[in-house]
Amino acid sequence: MSDWPDDQGNGRGYGRGSGSTQPEGARRMRHVQRGGPSGRPGQQQGGVPQQGGYDDGYGQPYGDARDDMFEPRASRQDAHDGYNTGQVYGSPNGPGQGAGGGQGGDGTRAPRPAPNWRRRIKIGSITFVVLLLAVSITTYFWADSKLKREVDLSKVIERPDGGAGTNYLIVGSDSREGMTAEDKKKLHTGSAEGKRTDSMMILHVADDGGNTMISLPRDSNVTIPSFKGAESGKLYPNQGRQTKLNAAYAEDGPELLVRTVEYNTGLKIDHYAEIGFGGFAKIVDSVGGVEMDIPKAFKDKWSGADFEAGKQTLSGQEALAFVRTRHAFSSDLDRTKNQQKFLAALAHQVATPGTVMNPFKLYPTMSAGLDTLIVDKDMGLFDVGSMFWAMKGISGGDGKSMNMPISGSSGGNLLWDKAKVKQMVSELNNDEKVTVSGG
Repeated sequence: MSDWPDDQGNGRGYGRGSGSTQPEGARRMRHVQRGGPSGRPGQQQGGVPQQGGYDDGYGQPYGDARDDMFEPRASRQDAHDGYNTGQVYGSPNGPGQGAGGGQGGDGTRAPRPAPNWRRRIKIGSITFVVLLLAVSITTYFWADSKLKREVDLSKVIERPDGGAGTNYLIVGSDSREGMTAEDKKKLHTGSAEGKRTDSMMILHVADDGGNTMISLPRDSNVTIPSFKGAESGKLYPNQGRQTKLNAAYAEDGPELLVRTVEYNTGLKIDHYAEIGFGGFAKIVDSVGGVEMDIPKAFKDKWSGADFEAGKQTLSGQEALAFVRTRHAFSSDLDRTKNQQKFLAALAHQVATPGTVMNPFKLYPTMSAGLDTLIVDKDMGLFDVGSMFWAMKGISGGDGKSMNMPISGSSGGNLLWDKAKVKQMVSELNNDEKVTVSGG
């Protein structure tokens, strides 16, 4: 029984306790749910209305601040709208959110540190170099694997002594390997079996510059020397037989051709490179054609040539017709001059930044050339590159292009001027400027 009279305040109990036999509101007893069975706030279990708070004399209502002492912190934070939570006012992220959290101690956003450009440039440069090396190495092995190293110059016997610089024997053959019947008809190549030399040149790459390109007319009169068969290994003695230069290739291939050139000139051939009709046309098309300035109009039904005078861009088909034309000229020397002029222009086009720096042109060009390029067993990619750069240099005026010095003809064969040939070879072996004139 309560010591407090229940008649004070009309029996409502204004003190700290209550004279009523009923407990005070559930606001002070956390185990009593505030909501009724229906979940509606403001009603206790059993339908008893929740008693409201009242002033305790200090300006703070019961059921609010005092009751909070018995409530979890989260509930109190909700009830007091964030007060007494330990937050730093003005900092929405709470304490400890300084520069690391993007906020300063006064609630302002801390400035971001300046980017380290030196470090970024360094990392970018290293990444670029690594990628460049990876692409270069991959390209090198890809291209090297495409080279057809089929000519064995070790089979060539009785070779002359070498001199300064490097000598390449460059051969354009009439090989139709890999060409379809439609290709042969389009390119006017015919369908002859086997292959013969259609053009021959000596390219001398000097150690100190001043490269020289010398055309060897296919109708040149030469002596077939003693030689060892490339396939049989049989030794064939020198019988003093005179014939056209292109017959040496037809008789026993590149090895006998090299042996014949060396024997009749005294100049050692260091490397051999040969390309067929199909490969030649593909290279020209891969670089988008080659611009030529044709001084005089001419036609040749045998090669398919039909050209007007003036500057024009030749396609692969037109280029092949241009370098093969013989019947439109009075002698084979005119044809060799056209071949030199075109090959130099082609090398210049291949070596332009628009081709070298453009993978969509560079790789098709390399693929077209390497697929049909036949070289000697000791020739590498750097030798191939040196050969093309030398031809490019000659087209730019850094060197000399000429025909083999001719003294006359006999039975339709062109006779070399032996004295001039000897002087020319001496100058080449010593890396001197060639002073003799060609035919």
